[in-house]
Amino acid sequence: MKPENELKVQFPSLSANEALARQLAAAFAAQLDPTLEELGDVKTAVSEAVTNVIVHAYPDRIGPVSLRLRRLPGNLLEITVKDRGCGIPDVAKAREPMFTTGGAERSGMGITIMESFMNSFSLRSLPGKGTTVRMRKKLTGRGGAE
Repeated sequence: MKPENELKVQFPSLSANEALARQLAAAFAAQLDPTLEELGDVKTAVSEAVTNVIVHAYPDRIGPVSLRLRRLPGNLLEITVKDRGCGIPDVAKAREPMFTTGGAERSGMGITIMESFMNSFSLRSLPGKGTTVRMRKKLTGRGGAE
């Protein structure tokens, strides 16, 4: 599907950049005139995806995080978060609610939250190569129509 608009940005996996990614996604989504609830869903999903990269992909170093935002026909927002970190050895296990490798301070709900706030969600990962999360959200907008 050919995008109507697109933004690509790469930034280091510093915790301060999670807020930057969230705000970039919100500003990009604003062109689709989302409701406040839809905007909140987008911001939360991006926050979870980027936080997972910061905490899990690069546990002992700072690495690159790629964020791609695409406006697709039919008021569809596509969000891709990609890293070149350590990868996920067992994707099925990682998708289980409450599962975490991040220690007691982590809830293990990041993937579950992303899945529940988006219309579609995919996660691809190769150990030692990195992870790609792709999410899509149909935005009905404040007018309720496309």
